[in-house]
This record gives sequence, C-alpha cells and structure tokens, in this order.
Amino acid sequence: METALKIADLHKSFQTGFIPKKKKILKGITLEVGKGEIFGYLGPNGAGKTTTLKCILGLIHPDKGEIEVWDHPYFSLKAKEKTGYLPENPYFYDYLTASEFLDFYSQLCPNLKPHNFKKINTLLKIVGLEEASHLQLRKFSRGMLQRVGLAQAILNDPSLVLLDEPLGGLDPIGRKEIRDIILRFKEEGKTVFLCSHIIQDIEMICDKVAILGNGQIINQGKLQDLISEKIQFTEVALSGVSPKELEELGEIYSIHRGRIFLKVFEEEKKRKIIQLVQSRKGTLHSLTPRTETLEDLFVGMVKQT
Repeated sequence: METALKIADLHKSFQTGFIPKKKKILKGITLEVGKGEIFGYLGPNGAGKTTTLKCILGLIHPDKGEIEVWDHPYFSLKAKEKTGYLPENPYFYDYLTASEFLDFYSQLCPNLKPHNFKKINTLLKIVGLEEASHLQLRKFSRGMLQRVGLAQAILNDPSLVLLDEPLGGLDPIGRKEIRDIILRFKEEGKTVFLCSHIIQDIEMICDKVAILGNGQIINQGKLQDLISEKIQFTEVALSGVSPKELEELGEIYSIHRGRIFLKVFEEEKKRKIIQLVQSRKGTLHSLTPRTETLEDLFVGMVKQT
C-alpha cells in the first residue's frame, strides 16, 4: 500500500519554567499511514497529539526524526500542497459569511482562482452548509463552525487531511454529522489523520489506531487486531433477588430502581444465577456478553505508562 504519512523516531522537547528545563514531549514516535485510511491517533490530553501534528505541518521543528508526506519531506512545498489541516481551536473571522470565509482562504491556494464560488458552493454542500452560505459565522453553532472548518481544510483538495480533535465539544448529533463528513472524505479517496481522545468515535470510523501515552506510542495497528473478540464477561440485569444472594456469583456494579446489574465471569455461575432467578420467581432482564473494547485497551495501557 502507498504510504501517505511516514514518521520515524520523532523526538521533541520544550524549555519550560522560570529556570528553563527541558521537558520531553515526544519520545521516539514511529508510525505509517496508508493511502485512503482513516488513522486514529488516540491519547489523553497532554500526551503529545497536537505537538505531533505541528511537527508534520512544519509549524515547529523536531529535535530528531524524519517525517515524510507522500514521500516528500514535511517542510517541502510538495508536502504542504497535499495537506489540509483543521486545528483544535480554529479562529474564524466571525463577521464574514461562510462563502466569504472560504473565498478569503482560497487566496492562499495557488491552484484556486479568487471568487471561485462554484468550488466554494461544492465544498459547502459536502459539509452540509449549502443553505447557510450567506449566514455570518457569528451566527453559527459550534457544530456548524466545525463543518465550515472542515470545508476550509479541504479547500486545496488535499490528499492528506489532518484533524485535531474535530469532535470535541459537540453534542451527539453534531458528532455524528462530523463523523459522516470524515467518512465522506475517505469515499473521495482522501487519507485522514484524526487526533482525538473520544474513544467511541475513533472506534466507529477508524481503520487503524495508534495509542499515545506519555509521548510514546504504546500500541498501534488495525482495530480488529488490537481488540480481542474473546468474551471478557457477561453483563446481567435482573430483579426479584436479594443482592446478598448474588455476592458470590458475580460483581455487582449498580442497583437502580430495583434492578441489579452485575458482571459474571464464569459460565457455571451464569447458570446458577438463572436458576436462582427462576426459583425466586424474579425477572431476568438481560444477558449481554461483553468483549474487550478500545476503551478497555486504551485505559489499561495508558495506566501502565
């Protein structure tokens, strides 16, 4: 597979404090992103995700390591022409309309003619803002601003799109809309490098994941390879039975409105619970097998760093 982004042994430190001391942020990051993939770069706040992005973009220079974008050095014009970027906290000129905003930024792209509103309307349609093209950005919701930011990120028709926490601060509907747009980028042949700490969204749309902790990649690979499909435990919801009778059969983690929720790790104990519920004429509401999730993997690995 053709490689869109290649990072090898990336290190970055900053001077901090009144008496400057070197603080290592990135400690040997190595990864590859294949053409057409949505690559999730997952880590807690402060792990080094944004620092990695700034190195890729050439906004800061690494202490050590190599970065290539489509086989071009990261600082070359060829690499920059092929890259689009949405920062975590973008600044928008809020007195401009969506069309005017994109027209303003199009003047930074040598391959775009100024006032190319046909192209701008196409971009707004891709992100679902066609009807809001003449609305000032100060009247946009957080989700709408993220969408116009995504339109700006693909203004130069990049083959690699770098997104820094594009789902942060959005409600569930807004997050779904942004996920759908990112999936559309993939359908159009673009490669997406997605930085986030929202595990569920990474799990839903990414082909590959790298887990970052304390400036190092703890694990990376395809999601199906990282997450075990083996059943970890069975989640049981029941009522009509005393919690005391269940203490030795499973791990009770919640009691709500008369329902008892517990984790059962052994098949034999699960059968005993079913028999107990039947003998007490209680109600068995659900039996749900649970496999390992990306959240389980992420939390377990980050705690070890």
